[in-house]
Amino acid sequence: YLSSSLSVQFIIAIYVMNLFLDINVLQTVPSSNLNRDDTGAPKTAIYGGVMRSRVSSQSWKRAVRQAFRAESQDAQWLKSSRTLKAPLLLANEIQKMDSSVSDEEAMKKSTDIFSKASIKVDKKTNQTKALLLISDGQLKKLAKAILENEDIDKKVIKKIFKEDNSLDLALFGRMVADNPDLNVDAACQVAHAISTHEVTPEFDYFTAVDDEKEEGTAGSAMIGSLEYNSSTLYRYANINLNELIHNIGSKLSVEGIKLFIKNFILTMPTGKENTFANKTLPQYVLITLRDDTPVNLVSAFEEPVKSRDGYVKKSIERLEKEYIDTESIIDKPIYSVVLSKYDSTLSNQAENLTSMIESVSKVVDEKVEKNENHNN
Repeated sequence: YLSSSLSVQFIIAIYVMNLFLDINVLQTVPSSNLNRDDTGAPKTAIYGGVMRSRVSSQSWKRAVRQAFRAESQDAQWLKSSRTLKAPLLLANEIQKMDSSVSDEEAMKKSTDIFSKASIKVDKKTNQTKALLLISDGQLKKLAKAILENEDIDKKVIKKIFKEDNSLDLALFGRMVADNPDLNVDAACQVAHAISTHEVTPEFDYFTAVDDEKEEGTAGSAMIGSLEYNSSTLYRYANINLNELIHNIGSKLSVEGIKLFIKNFILTMPTGKENTFANKTLPQYVLITLRDDTPVNLVSAFEEPVKSRDGYVKKSIERLEKEYIDTESIIDKPIYSVVLSKYDSTLSNQAENLTSMIESVSKVVDEKVEKNENHNN
């Protein structure tokens, strides 16, 4: 709003795009213990009055973060660290840029920066008091600023901490209890995965024999038991594209969505993976793009699926019915696509994961371009 001496008023309108991406996944997992509680048992939840298998959102987000890093090929926007050792990482970055800086001097410069940023550092260990998610780009900018300036203003430090977000930082956000000004609002929400049906805990009693024990000696070297279950999981995540663009920019947002879809669908938490070899692929994926609100379709399974012939087909039927029923409350999605080896009642079906990702990213790219052209 501007006003001149001639009382001529101008109103500048900025068009804000609303676009929410929903990813719905049905995935059957055999005997497994993907995500343990404090007793070592698979995590569970009571939903619809019965016990469900549960996998926490944190464990799946970690699997996605690790996939980003593994695929980064040194791309700075895909690399970050969630660690207590951020001061050490910064000290190492300082020495990479200037090898003449001693270990002690580099660490002092590093801890001074974190102190100025109001992030508490333990003086004995030189570690932050809480885990901090920091991108490689932010570490490099901080190191460069330290080497080029005798004294760095707190506003400059804050600005660096708010720029050059990595993809996982832009998606999952950052909370800094010591200094909320450094918080980054998450653009992505990931639900705890739960089984579409009731589960019953099972136990594996195992023994281990000493290969070198004397022949004829009875007994085992180790005896134990392990709890596990098997289930058809409903998994859900959404992305607020407007927030993602705010965190990482338009160009990287489109690429970031492609990477997130791929890795959310293909990754799995690694709990007891060597014991159970439980790596599976999803049996069904439904992706929607909405301009009103994200929608978790888990209510399709509030009444648990019951079957003696497997849960996948009935779970797909329930999920698609819930998807169609939402149209009685909110608008139909602007785009939806299904990937499944099973029959679907929905018309737009992708041939494979690559074609699914490309079709979704094309629509997102068009919306982003339209938004930028409108505001230009």
